[in-house]
This record gives sequence, structure tokens and C-alpha cells, in this order.
Amino acid sequence: MTTNPTEHSFVAINYIDCDDSYKPRFEELFSTRAHHIDTMPGFRSMEVLKPADGSSFLIVSYWDSEASFKAWTGSEAFREGHKRGFEDIAKARQEGKEPPMRSSFKTYSVLAR
Repeated sequence: MTTNPTEHSFVAINYIDCDDSYKPRFEELFSTRAHHIDTMPGFRSMEVLKPADGSSFLIVSYWDSEASFKAWTGSEAFREGHKRGFEDIAKARQEGKEPPMRSSFKTYSVLAR
């Protein structure tokens, strides 16, 4: 894995909004992550950015290609890597509550370096 993300042509940014009460749990999930993504072909690096102003967390991942990223999101490794967060969401729904976090992502190709 290289440490220079600008060498790669595809970037995925996941925007995570957490209820205030869930933010410590979200941080725990990432600090104890299983690193499943690290073994995926085409994966180069990832940054987890904590907002200074309390807004969205950003998960920025760098890939060789969009195909590599899509292979990740459709993989068993993806499901396993997100298992604990998915369980938290399912539990909230079973209890009739709103999920404690919401996620959306955008993808980008590198235009210039």
C-alpha cells in the first residue's frame, strides 16, 4: 500500500452523519476495524476524517479504478467489515428508532495532480 493518494485515479468519499450519542461508538468502530478493505485488489489507502465542527465524518478511500471500488462494495469482505455498524442500525430499527448514523457517498476521478 502506498501512502501517496494522488497517485491513484479513483476516490470514494463516504459522508457519515451520526447522532451525537452515537459518535463515540462510531469512533470506536473505526479505531478497532478489522482492516478487510486493506486486502482488496486495487485498494491503495483510506483516511477517516473527524469533523472539527461536529458535521459529517468523511471516509476517503483511494483506488486504482472504479471497478476495484465496486468489487469492494459487492464483496463479502465489505459486509464483514461493516457488520458491527449494520448490526447497530438493525437494532435501532427493531426498537422502532431512527438509525444512529446515516451514510451517503460520492465518487470522484482525479482530474489533476
